[in-house]
Amino acid sequence: MDIQARLTEDFLSDLKSHTISNALYDQYKVKKGLRNEDGTGVVVGLTRICDVVGYKRDANGAKVEIPGELVYRGYSIEDLYHKFYSEAYKGLVYERACYLLLMGELPDHNQLQDFHSYLGMHYSLPQNLFAQGFFWNTSPHLMNQIQAGLLALYKEDPVPDNTSIENLFRQGLNVLAKLPMLISYSYLATKQGRLASTFYPADPELGIAEQILYFLLGPDQYGKEEVRVLDLLLMVHADHGIGNNSTFTGLVVSSTGTDLYSAFTASVASLKGPKHGGANIMARSMMEAVMEEIGLDASDDAIEKICTRILNKDFYDKEGIIYGFGHAVYTVTDPRCHLLKEEAMALARKHGKEKELDFYLRFEETARRLIMAEKGKSIATNVDFYSGFIYSILGIDKELFTPFFVQARLVGWLSHIIEEKYNAGRIIRPAGFYVGPMRNADER
Repeated sequence: MDIQARLTEDFLSDLKSHTISNALYDQYKVKKGLRNEDGTGVVVGLTRICDVVGYKRDANGAKVEIPGELVYRGYSIEDLYHKFYSEAYKGLVYERACYLLLMGELPDHNQLQDFHSYLGMHYSLPQNLFAQGFFWNTSPHLMNQIQAGLLALYKEDPVPDNTSIENLFRQGLNVLAKLPMLISYSYLATKQGRLASTFYPADPELGIAEQILYFLLGPDQYGKEEVRVLDLLLMVHADHGIGNNSTFTGLVVSSTGTDLYSAFTASVASLKGPKHGGANIMARSMMEAVMEEIGLDASDDAIEKICTRILNKDFYDKEGIIYGFGHAVYTVTDPRCHLLKEEAMALARKHGKEKELDFYLRFEETARRLIMAEKGKSIATNVDFYSGFIYSILGIDKELFTPFFVQARLVGWLSHIIEEKYNAGRIIRPAGFYVGPMRNADER
């Protein structure tokens, strides 16, 4: 046995002997995962930016499950969707959501154009990233490459450690504008081994959603439909309150007084995880595996059997999770899923994917029923179930699903970091309770 194997064996043996019992968690009223006994989240802050609603309290204080609602600055996401798409699609939907989250109000025409113009002026990456070969040695995972890119932008900032409100706002908008090129070129470089000698320069006239497609595909290789759908996906992912893991991670890190680029990098690390932003990849990969295993013409009984196998850790990643179902807050419905499901149905019919759509609909019904029976409570189909299906219809690689989530959510991270600094301004430092023994170092 080599040294590493011996150390690992000793480590695992010692780990088992130092297990903390669930009884101690109950005794000291420690809430695992910052979750209350009824599944609701422990309140860790106040915000005027975003609300995530999945329940209410009755007269006795008991939790009552209700249809989910996502609120940006007092507007429900459904109302914003209908407002932005009520007339002929004019673009800049994501930019409107960004302006609303940051500024607190919906922009008028001139304010929107100013905001869009400012972002457009900052689309291009610093030339040093190209000169120093940033895209020549890429990470095996795009999310880690994005982290490296954020830290590279830190080096190009003349005042990277200035954490004044004004500078955080400037830095945040700069990163928001540069993400389309950073994500797209990192992806292309990963696929090509290095970035090709010819690439498409930034076009300041384009909105962020279209700029991403322009970088990835080139001009005339996409249509208004693709831009509109990506715009919608970015909008519904733009924020999800203080409690989501990546936003809270950014708040914790930034509360130490460190630079914004480091806080963003930590949030990207959080979002990469399959229990958070990476779930969209897991959901689509799971569905691809299921469809390959039983076929699109599978009977309802066959779908139920494959769902049961997944729950019994006998199929896919054998973790016992049917990805795309369940949420920490939403129990009855996820409002984002409702919007994307409608979009998926329209896109599937337009692109000849009715058969796959029908499979998704039948799988959703069966999976929800089985999970609810297993857990004994309501389960919502979440945003990840249909977002991957939509991306696949548009021909977007799974590797880009979570990076697109970064693009969408960064404005939420920025808004909450600034709000927390302005209103609280204290380091986030919770407590833990030691439950181990006291020992004498001379005794062994």
